Formats: sequence, C-alpha cells, structure tokens
Amino acid sequence: MQRRFFLAASTAALSPIAAPFVFAQGTGKLTPLKFTLDFRINGQTAPFFLALSKGYYKDEGLDVSIDTGAGSVASITRIASGVYQLGLGDISALVEFNAQNPGTPMVQAVYQYYNRAPFVIIGRKDRGVTGDFKSLTGKKVAAAAVESTRRAWPMVARKQGMRGDAFQWQTTDFSARDNVMVRGDVDAATYFHDSAVSLFARMKPEELSVLKYADAGVNLYGNAILASSNLIAQNPKVVAAFLRASNRAIVETFANPAPSIAAMRQREPILDEKIELERWGITAQYVGAADTRGHGLGDIKKLTLEQQVDEVVDVFGLKVKPASDAIFNTSMLPLRNERNLPKV
Repeated sequence: MQRRFFLAASTAALSPIAAPFVFAQGTGKLTPLKFTLDFRINGQTAPFFLALSKGYYKDEGLDVSIDTGAGSVASITRIASGVYQLGLGDISALVEFNAQNPGTPMVQAVYQYYNRAPFVIIGRKDRGVTGDFKSLTGKKVAAAAVESTRRAWPMVARKQGMRGDAFQWQTTDFSARDNVMVRGDVDAATYFHDSAVSLFARMKPEELSVLKYADAGVNLYGNAILASSNLIAQNPKVVAAFLRASNRAIVETFANPAPSIAAMRQREPILDEKIELERWGITAQYVGAADTRGHGLGDIKKLTLEQQVDEVVDVFGLKVKPASDAIFNTSMLPLRNERNLPKV
C-alpha cells in the first residue's frame, strides 16, 4: 500500500507528455475524463461515487471514469504523463514533484479535498503513550519505509521541541501494521487517521492515544484534486465542470453520508457499510477542517500553502522552491456560495 508516499521515486520513468486531449465540444456527446484515486475505493472518497451514481458528472456534460490508485506519486505521474486528466494526490508530494521538475508545472492542484492532512501517530496507552507527543520518546513506532506521516515527523519534532530521533522507527509493511500494534511488537504506529478504522475494530479506543499532527501546529494541506496543465490550458471549463459536480456531491455527503456510502458500495459491495460510515466520519473532520467555514470547501489560504512549501523544501532538502501559484490554481473553483459546509 503506497497511499501515503511522498515523492521519493525518480521521475525519469515518466513517459513523454501525451498528445493534447481531444474534447467532445459542440457535438452533443459527453466529454470523457479519466480520474485516478490515490488509493483503493473506500469511504474516504465516497462523494465521487455519489456524483457518478446520481449523474452529476453527466449533468455537466462529462463521462467520468474512476480508477483505483497506488499512492500520490502514482497519481501525479499518471496525470503528468497524460494517461489521466485528473486525480487525487497529496499537496506535499506535488511540491516535491514540481521541485524536481522545474519550469512550467505539468500538474496543479485545483480543489483542496483534505483541508488538513490526516497524519497521526496512534499509540498504546499501556505502553505509556499519552496525548503528548513527548510521550513517544524512547518508544518503537511502526511505519513504512517511505511514507508521508513518517517523512513529515521532523516538522512535528520542530514544533514540539523534540529531537528527530526521539524514538525508534520500526519499518513495517502497511498490511502488517495493525498486527504489530495488536501484538504489542511496537508501542505506536503512523496512520492516515481515517485509515485507522481497521485498528479501531481490533483495539478499544480507550486503549489508544491518537496524536494528530494538526494538533501539534503542523498545518499541512493533504490530498487535493489535481489536474493536468494541458487540460487546464486547453479547456478550463471542463475542469470547472468536474469540480462543480464533485463539490455538489461532497456537500451532500456532509449533510447525509449514507447515500454516498451506498453509491461507493455499488462499486465495492464487499465493503462494510458501518465501517465505511465510521471512516467517512473521520475523513469529514479533515475535509471540513476549522478554517473551511471561512473560505469554503476546496479553497486554501495562500499563506498556509506558502508555509507548507517552505517546510517541505527545507525538510526534504529540495534544491528548487516551487512558487505556490504553480502548485495551486484556484481559478476553476465553484462559486463561493456553492462551497459552504451544510449545517447539520
């Protein structure tokens, strides 16, 4: 599972940029669009399946196909190569990609999905892990070799006045992470908060401490809807149409998530409705984070993005600092009054 990877692989394997995408304009036909998720299908991305199921994309003249992903790196490279026009991917990974591919950006964020990255370290209380990050000192923390929560740890350490090596990393495959936690082989593990429902099903919440990076003052934007620069340049109206349809479904999911989960299960019927509703409940905390009510869904604060770019460039030792305007293009967002969080 590579969902949480920041860009660590070389971009040398990128295929040449595909020929300009041909749109079905003025023909009465739907415009085909390929959208890649960053990971597998589950409650985290249920709104996109609601938009598909209820015909919101078709209402906008779009024929959208949604495919599973293999991490933010894969999403970004798929879009940059022209194989996909749109996708979900992590903002910090996009910063790193653009730094390694300077010049005119090949991929830009166009709608901020996770208003805050759901990075957490979850620890066992019986091992002395509390709600204080300093309680991790001297502990064993499971994480994949190269994944975003692990790589972002130095940002938390700075904010908390801790050493970067305050604890010992236990490199663990994602599929084994719950097991090493339950067995007690480690004291804590990194997670996307909404991906931890599998652990919560095996350990009681009162047995665990959830340490959120956002609570440590690390204000990182997470996964956003990304678009190819070719698509943005050739037909920004198509991007805007996709965003309107997606945003419509996201707002409805906040008001009532059950239809979105049902639409998602049409594609993956093996998934448990109760678990996926629980997963969305956690996802919603990060999609609709505190400052979302100020600027609406999908938008960002430029200063916060600039600070994130500075952090990523510094922590990962990047030689080029991308401009925030090259990372995020807000010009195709739906109208402000369409992006309000519903009162529930």
